[in-house]
Amino acid sequence: MTSSHSVWNTAPTSAPAQRKDRYVPGSSAHPAKMHPGIAAHAITTYTRPGDLVLDPMCGIGTTLVEALHLGRHALGIEYEPKWATLASLNTRAAAQASSAGTGIVRCGDARHLTDLAPADARGAVDLVVTSPPYGPSVHGQIRSSRETGEPGVMKKDFRYGHDRANLAHVSTERLLEAFTEILVQCRTMLRPGGTVVVTTRPWRERGELIDLPSAVLAAGKTAGLTPSERCVALLAGVRNSQLITRPSFFQMKNVRDARRQGIPLCVVQHEDVLIFSKPLSGSSSTGRIRHRSGPDTHGRYCARREAR
Repeated sequence: MTSSHSVWNTAPTSAPAQRKDRYVPGSSAHPAKMHPGIAAHAITTYTRPGDLVLDPMCGIGTTLVEALHLGRHALGIEYEPKWATLASLNTRAAAQASSAGTGIVRCGDARHLTDLAPADARGAVDLVVTSPPYGPSVHGQIRSSRETGEPGVMKKDFRYGHDRANLAHVSTERLLEAFTEILVQCRTMLRPGGTVVVTTRPWRERGELIDLPSAVLAAGKTAGLTPSERCVALLAGVRNSQLITRPSFFQMKNVRDARRQGIPLCVVQHEDVLIFSKPLSGSSSTGRIRHRSGPDTHGRYCARREAR
C-alpha cells in the first residue's frame, strides 16, 4: 500500500438532503444505505463518463443512482428481493433522468456475482463501490412518542431482512470469509487496472473493538487485489474549518450508554475508505492500455481498448 492519505469532504449537506427527489417511496427504510456523497466522490475520482460501475451489495442502489447521474453505466447485485426491487426502480428513474447511461440490477448472492452479471460485463467493469454490512448500533430510524402514542421512543427499519443466510446476520468471521469470496468475484469482473472502493468502519461488540477496516484490507489482499490508498470520507459537514456533526439518535444513545459502562466509545463522523486495484495484465508502448466499458447498440457491455 502506498503512503497516500486523503480526506474526502463528502457531507457538505446531510445524506437525506443528498437523496432528496432521487429515490422512490420506501427506499429510506433500508437500515444502512451507502452515503451518496461517498459514492459520487469515488465515481468522479476513479472513472470517466461512459465507464461501468458495479456494486455487488447494492441495497437500494445508491451507487448505481450516483453513477447514472454522473453519466456512467451501472450494474448492481442485491440479495434481498425487497431491496433489489427498490434498487431497480431507483436505477430506472436515474437512467431516465440522466439519459446518459444504462443500469442493470440482479437479485442474488454476490458470492455468485459472475453467474448473475451479464456475461459481456465480465472484465469490463471500471470501478467497484461497495460496503459490507457492519455495526448495528448506527442502523435504523426512530419513532417518537408523538408518532406512536406510547411513552419513549421506538426503533424501526433496523433490519436488512429476516433471511438468516443474509450476511448481515452472520458472525464477523463468516462475514469476512464471504466478503473475500465477493472480492474474488469482483476481481474477475474488473478490467485490468480497475479500481475497488470499499467503505467500512470499526465498531465495538460487548466492549471489544472490531477492526473491520484492517480485516477488509486483508480480505482484499487475499482476493488478489492490490491496496493503493486508505482514505477518510467525512459524514460530518465542514464550516469555517469546524466539523458540523450529524449523529443519529441511536448513535448518541449508544455512546452515552457505553461511556456509563466505562467503554471509550465516540460518535463516528467518518467512514474508512479502502482502495484497491486489479493488477495490469500487460502494457503498451503507446501508453497504458485501459479497457473501458459501454453499451453497444443492443445494450450489452463491450470492452474497448484505449491507449493513454
